[in-house]
Amino acid sequence: MPREIQLQAAPEVAAKPELLAAHVAKLFQVSVSEINHVVILKRSIDARQKAIKVNLKVAVYLNEEYKEENIALPTYKDVSNAQEIIVVGAGPAGLFAGLRLIELGLKPVIIERGKNVRDRRRDLKAINRDHIVNEDSNYCYGEGGAGTYSDGKLYTRSKKRGDVDRILELFVGFGASKDILIEAHPHIGTNKLPKIISDIREKIIEFGGKVLFDTRVTDILVKNNEIEGVVTQNGDTIHSKKIILATGHSARDIFELLDRKKIHIEAKPFAIGVRAEHPQSLIDSIQYSCDFRGEYLPPAPYAIVKQVGGRGIYSFCMCPGGVIAPCATSPGEVVTNGWSPSKRDRSTANSGIVVELRLEDFKPFAKFGALAGMEFQKSIEQKAWHLAGETQNVPAQRMIDFTQTKISTDIPKTSYVPGTTSVELGQVFPGFITQTLREGFVEFGKSMKGYLTNEAILHAPESRTSSPVRIPRDNFSLEHVQIKGLYPCGEGAGYAGGIISAAIDGEKCAEKIAESLVHV
Repeated sequence: MPREIQLQAAPEVAAKPELLAAHVAKLFQVSVSEINHVVILKRSIDARQKAIKVNLKVAVYLNEEYKEENIALPTYKDVSNAQEIIVVGAGPAGLFAGLRLIELGLKPVIIERGKNVRDRRRDLKAINRDHIVNEDSNYCYGEGGAGTYSDGKLYTRSKKRGDVDRILELFVGFGASKDILIEAHPHIGTNKLPKIISDIREKIIEFGGKVLFDTRVTDILVKNNEIEGVVTQNGDTIHSKKIILATGHSARDIFELLDRKKIHIEAKPFAIGVRAEHPQSLIDSIQYSCDFRGEYLPPAPYAIVKQVGGRGIYSFCMCPGGVIAPCATSPGEVVTNGWSPSKRDRSTANSGIVVELRLEDFKPFAKFGALAGMEFQKSIEQKAWHLAGETQNVPAQRMIDFTQTKISTDIPKTSYVPGTTSVELGQVFPGFITQTLREGFVEFGKSMKGYLTNEAILHAPESRTSSPVRIPRDNFSLEHVQIKGLYPCGEGAGYAGGIISAAIDGEKCAEKIAESLVHV
């Protein structure tokens, strides 16, 4: 059996197998020829001291054969003639629900309003180049959901390691690098995710599932508080007694539909702010305390949290070596998000810097009931669109200028392709958000020397951090508290916060459906 140990090594040693083997041999006080193989099980960076180290957990094969284990996909059954379960949304919650349903002998019918990953690219090009927003196909809607073109971060705060490992192994089985199994903060990359997502879809179809693109759900059929099926924009009716509703955090029309039909939903706190872009070299110098990162360290991320006036302000979805993207889902609004390619090799780093909101903040929109937070969110996005010139340009300001309420006389070209318009960002937000952001950036600058700089450009708004609505469900059955057969799922229902947690939630909903059918 291999011996597992934890150790620290210099970045170059951790990156080169021959140097790592020599390092391990020294620790074991044996000849390097006795080290047959060293497998890295976990890896993280410790940058707290000037001499940066890599924390490693490794399995050491001493004078014994090493065989690489391949990650195999589960055994899927042909479900062509099985009971049909509707899954609304082909994001991570919907796709992983579909895979799990097939494992459990049920036939998923996945309904996606947007296009497949390949065709979706044309609509992304249109929003970047021509400022045209397709309401059904954009950075948020389409195969793979918002995660496909927003970085592919796989970090989760879920404490159930077995669930997390299962999802990571499924990603590897569908073509992701095995590195995601060992990194402390795993990441696939926007350039690699589309192929993985399309392979998942092909597997679902291969084993008898259905995937319907360009198909928007316009009604949910309910009789005596029980699900009957859905109606699409073409007027087609698809019948099923079970629906997994995995429509993501931006499907406002679904929230409005539920509200109209008196299906219980609740306003939910979320967070709003800006997306801050720095030169990656500056973030490297702050985080690694060095003038040049070198080839053995990855582009540095950062995570920061502060309290300002009793309200939290924190970094969100930080993208080292990444790009800011236009993520509006309707004409007449602007929205930002960030992503990184797998190598994280762009010259800029960006992160959402967001302020926590409370339900009482939505009081000016109280007439909208459970949709008050959504209308609050919408009002900021629409104001930003108006202030920036009523295109997909975003309002932008240099960071120190923002803290001092100065309009920036010039905004350099940033990674945000549609373009920027110099705006005093205090005009975009309600006063309490503006003040919290201004004081927060000053506090950030005290903790991260060099962070508060006019080299950093703020883009507004970062507004789709999580769903502004919760669709309540029973804690045990995962069914909606009012409607039998409706399974609110993932980020849009308020039960997830990223790719991994959404995928886990999709699987759990599929499992609960299978359990309920066994007991019928």
